[in-house]
Amino acid sequence: MKTWLKVLVPAAIVGAVGYGAVQATSADKAGKDGLTLVKVERGTITDKALATGQIVPEQEIQVKSQISGIVKECFAEVGDRVTAGQPLFAIIPDPTPLELNEVERGVQLAEVAYARAAADYERSSALAKDGILSKETLDASTQSFDQARIQLDLARERLALTKDGKIQRAKGSMDSVIRAPASGTVLQRQVNPGDPVVPLTSYQAGTPLMTMADMGTLMFKGTVDEIDVGKLREGMPVRIKIGALPDARVTGRLTRIAPKATEKEGTTLFDVEAAIEKTDGITLRAGYSANADVVVQEKANVLLIPERLVTFEKDKAFVEVPAAKADAPPVKREIKTGLSDGLKLEVVAGLAEGEQVVQRPPKKIE
Repeated sequence: MKTWLKVLVPAAIVGAVGYGAVQATSADKAGKDGLTLVKVERGTITDKALATGQIVPEQEIQVKSQISGIVKECFAEVGDRVTAGQPLFAIIPDPTPLELNEVERGVQLAEVAYARAAADYERSSALAKDGILSKETLDASTQSFDQARIQLDLARERLALTKDGKIQRAKGSMDSVIRAPASGTVLQRQVNPGDPVVPLTSYQAGTPLMTMADMGTLMFKGTVDEIDVGKLREGMPVRIKIGALPDARVTGRLTRIAPKATEKEGTTLFDVEAAIEKTDGITLRAGYSANADVVVQEKANVLLIPERLVTFEKDKAFVEVPAAKADAPPVKREIKTGLSDGLKLEVVAGLAEGEQVVQRPPKKIE
């Protein structure tokens, strides 16, 4: 029994040492080669173009005044929903001394002209009753009297607007209240009570009072690099990623591609717009930063491998696969490729699902 143990124990020790040496040699060889295997898998691949931009309303409206003065009161705040015709601002006239003097003198001149026209009309009427004055002359006198009366009313209304900012007429009142030109949400209010207002005229832009828009018709507006714009077509699906809402799923359709490029920081870009179709109940706000993936082409349930494992030679694609013998070097195999997204590549032929492709370690830069 002791003799058997004396023989068995050294043999076991030698075997263990030998096995350890083989494993160490294999591990050392694998470490030196640095080769790994990547399995061919099925998945979805998408060819897309990236657009960077933001969420904006389809149309913004700037509210301006057609009269000069001082803001007396603001009736709407940022975020309020207003309807067409709703009061937004009350403006107090702030005429210069010269303007006020001109309108007051205008009233005086109109009163003088009216008094003279009225006297001529009374005299003409009396002469016409006696048959001394012709009907044509009476008609001319009547017309002059009516014109003088209208001019006097106009001068008085101009004076009332200049001094008080409102007038009362038989057919209704007129005031210096700025009203909403359309229905929408107030995005920005640029003036406060006490601020001066410059009117909108044919020779000046006027003071912006408020910006409003219909928040029910939001859109994505951004830019695409010139490298990708050639692949785009109107109507392509768009997947929008909101920076402030990383979990939101917003989709839409490409509606416009600018025909002319713009230069920005040495880069050639094209403006694009996409109509938002689905938000999954997410509340979007104007000004959100966003990226949009314009889907050029998409394939599902196809064979995929990392594109870095593929080498191209004379319009042919090759990969390396393990050799049949364990110690033999990898074998180069030609494959046919399809769609690429820059990271993964579709395999049309040459590989089967579950096969393994050799991945070599990255080359060191010395």
